[in-house]
Amino acid sequence: MSEARELCTTLGELGIRRGGVLMVHASLRGTGTAPERVRDALLAALGPDGTLVAPAFTPENSDTSRAHQALIEGLDEQEVRAFREAMPPFEPHATPCPTMGALAECVRTTPGAVRSAHPQTSLAGLGPRAAELLDEHHPHCHLGERSPLARLYGADAQVLLLRVGFEACSAFHLAEYRTTPPPPRRTYRCVTGNRGNWISYEDAALDDGDFADVGQRLPSDLLVRREWSGRAVVLFRMRPAVDDAVSQLSRCRSSIGVKQAARTGRSSGTLLTPVG
Repeated sequence: MSEARELCTTLGELGIRRGGVLMVHASLRGTGTAPERVRDALLAALGPDGTLVAPAFTPENSDTSRAHQALIEGLDEQEVRAFREAMPPFEPHATPCPTMGALAECVRTTPGAVRSAHPQTSLAGLGPRAAELLDEHHPHCHLGERSPLARLYGADAQVLLLRVGFEACSAFHLAEYRTTPPPPRRTYRCVTGNRGNWISYEDAALDDGDFADVGQRLPSDLLVRREWSGRAVVLFRMRPAVDDAVSQLSRCRSSIGVKQAARTGRSSGTLLTPVG
């Protein structure tokens, strides 16, 4: 059986809701399957009334992200300054999302696709509800209540991890915003409007360093598991998974913060690998 045909069979077994909303995170490396075929298989599983969403993040548009640091590695101070001055601004209809994988870029560039307007953490979508779900992404809210993630949660979206682990699960970032106590805040910087026009804003300090552990602790009855092209495929409803993640993160990160404060004599955040 070809990889593409096997994928269609796998998607049929998972329980993707026809007419529903599906957010997908995928790695197609090593499958030999074109992203267009995967996109089409997902749209077929959703049916004509379904909506497909993929993260179209642009961490390169930041001077603190791992992606940006990789771009300037080895440059001297003058070269870094020139690089910053030449940085193009984020343009929703034109800026690629290379670090998000071939499927995300395929969704973004498909005719009729909609993309949210956040300069660092946009999402792209196809289908009748894409505009409704991705509109009005506040430029100072990565993935919280004023982002499409909150709308996806409200729409009872499903999440598909296609050959990637829970460390890639963007839905857990919404859980970060909802933890008690809320996460600390930090300054983010990016280019908007014109080339080299760097702006700053504050938002929650996001950290995906413990997402894999959160996923491992989700109740098993929330997850439908299969395999495709030698790696795991997991489908789950976003709403109960995020609710469980809120409880986990509130408990675990609060505990880590208390231990750090005891060691340092002051309040301390729990950032492991900050995003952006």
